[in-house]
Amino acid sequence: MATVKDILAVKGSRVLSIHPDATALEGAQIMNEDKIGALLVMDEDRIVGMFTERDILRRIVAEERSPSHTHVAEVMTTEVVCCKPQTSIAEARGAMKNRRIRHLPVVNDDGQLLGLISIGDLNAYESHNHEVTIHILEEYICGRA
Repeated sequence: MATVKDILAVKGSRVLSIHPDATALEGAQIMNEDKIGALLVMDEDRIVGMFTERDILRRIVAEERSPSHTHVAEVMTTEVVCCKPQTSIAEARGAMKNRRIRHLPVVNDDGQLLGLISIGDLNAYESHNHEVTIHILEEYICGRA
């Protein structure tokens, strides 16, 4: 059974983060530069929130706040759902679907950050596995295996 650890083995453990005292503008600029949809909000080595594109739309744009005068701590999502490396891909997908979220930090039993997966990472992993399966079946059916 495929797990979140399998995705991190391909994707890597690099996670971009921002401090809660940074401005929303700084966060948006980092996300734009790196072409990502979320930043973990970290205070020291502790996850304190998630700052996402949705936070920008709902809590800054829709409320007509100034991104350069709004701190990330004021608008971040504070309820962060995490998973473990041994979490199955199906379970991670279910958590994202049921909670209507697109990112899951991956932590070990001590709460240490190991990585971050997105719904796009899940889709890419499963798509690749389906392509491999299809190739193997085609080879088998056509007698080339």
